[in-house]
Amino acid sequence: MKSPIDKSASSRNPGLEAMLKYPLVQAICERRTRRVAQGCSVLAGPLSHHSTKNPEPLSLLEEAILICSTGLTGVVMLDGPLKKPSGAPEDLGSMFSNILARSGPSADNSQATSLFMINDEGIWLLKRLRGVEAMELLDSLPRSWSDWVEEDWLRAAAAVKVKIHDSRMEFPREFPYYIGWNKQLSNVPGSTIFLPVVDCTRQYINILLIILSEPEGQRPLVVDDWQRFRPRSWNDWKAWIAQHLGLGPKIPYQPIGGIDRATDGFVNQDIVVPLGAGYALRTDYEIYFLLQNIMLIGQAMGLGPWGHGSIWPQFVLQREPKKGWYGLGFRHTLPRPDAPWAPIPASQHNPVGIDGVLEGLCPPYVSSMDEAVDRVIEEKYGPNGIFTDPTQISRAYQNAKDAETFLKLENRHPPEAICYAKDICNYIYETYGRFPAHIDAFYTPGFWVQFHHLEMEYYERFFDPYLWRNQAAHDQHWHQGDG
Repeated sequence: MKSPIDKSASSRNPGLEAMLKYPLVQAICERRTRRVAQGCSVLAGPLSHHSTKNPEPLSLLEEAILICSTGLTGVVMLDGPLKKPSGAPEDLGSMFSNILARSGPSADNSQATSLFMINDEGIWLLKRLRGVEAMELLDSLPRSWSDWVEEDWLRAAAAVKVKIHDSRMEFPREFPYYIGWNKQLSNVPGSTIFLPVVDCTRQYINILLIILSEPEGQRPLVVDDWQRFRPRSWNDWKAWIAQHLGLGPKIPYQPIGGIDRATDGFVNQDIVVPLGAGYALRTDYEIYFLLQNIMLIGQAMGLGPWGHGSIWPQFVLQREPKKGWYGLGFRHTLPRPDAPWAPIPASQHNPVGIDGVLEGLCPPYVSSMDEAVDRVIEEKYGPNGIFTDPTQISRAYQNAKDAETFLKLENRHPPEAICYAKDICNYIYETYGRFPAHIDAFYTPGFWVQFHHLEMEYYERFFDPYLWRNQAAHDQHWHQGDG
């Protein structure tokens, strides 16, 4: 890998200058899939190309810019209402799970997406900095990327890189691991890949706490749509139809094998939330904003960004050398043998984390689902919680006293909501032997983004120069004087 640019240079790296000046609209317009990396040959009859070059890995600076483009960008603004129009408190609890901002929006700012970086040197977790550690890094850097010099990019990237394996991810280049063209062009030497993985445990709990903190009469009844629930007999069905046609008396909704709080009056039995309908509870959409951002940055740099199907999700998280699987190496737990029948994924093994590196809020990393819910509450309101220390929140305000006012007015999750959330989480784990059941603890969409230097002779030979003009200028901008 090439060495980073010397900080003592009298001017900033020309490639960095060119990237900062590259128009966003142009990046959107010119973003294309350019699959053929330097060193790759293509067999396509008369359109074949045989490369005579060696693969050329991205430099440390090039990778650092890509890493930072998905990372910390400051702090969020807590600009939502704390009072209802009536003047009563807004009882949703503190929705946010994180005070720090990122380059893409996130459900309740949970920032549940972790990115793994794969290159010739190995596999790296790009950890999500939180709390004091994140604040110290932010304080050491200029506020705007436009003011960063090479050392800033390199230092910010180094702060989040955690190496977990010493070699590139490898699987047999055949289906069902790779599909189609990807067998030849994906995950090739010299390329750098970003693979998203979403922790669905914390935000799953957080969203349950939020919806159960709704005002009286608006709290939903949570049911398990994989288990039987009424109406369950023909007579019940006829009565249910009559009720909904206005021809009969109302029938109480009584889920069988579900989580029934309707009888104690805490929830509204007419507002029913099936667990299966929640799926990822919107936690997964952050992925796609982050990947779009990183692809646009790659286009501005003149690299070859290629978003495509990864090694299939059921394999990419595993690591079994005897089978030729060199993936991420997540720990997987099995459902209980006596668990009721359920569709995928509840009937399958559950990727719960990488020991000591990235761990979900579920067993074996917590002793119980009660502890998992308590951990979410502690991360918000504990001694080091984000809604305990005003210094974290105050960074977004002009006046630090406004942050203190916010903390005085914000409303925490009521004890009943915490209790019901624990009931639901315990029900899921006790029923299926895993948490969550309707989605994996760690979810990956089967999609990753690869960056590489293009095999320029191939593109120069066959394709309209307009389609690779920024890539043609890449070496001049980024690698002047490279040997």
